[in-house]
Amino acid sequence: ATFIEALRLFSHLANVGDAKSLVIHPASTTHFRMSPDALLAAGITEGTIRLSIGVEDPGDLLADIDQAMHDA
Repeated sequence: ATFIEALRLFSHLANVGDAKSLVIHPASTTHFRMSPDALLAAGITEGTIRLSIGVEDPGDLLADIDQAMHDA
């Protein structure tokens, strides 16, 4: 949660197919109805974060991820 909240360019939305970059925590959003065993079978842990890359400048996105990792 700290990492996701530290991101500045990524929107915290579960909206696939958008032109902007998004970040979500699948275990508590898109896959929250799955059992712990089903999550593990799908390769999703509590620490899994999904980034959906949009049309922003790649360098800006990498800088945003870097600063969020250091702030988290």
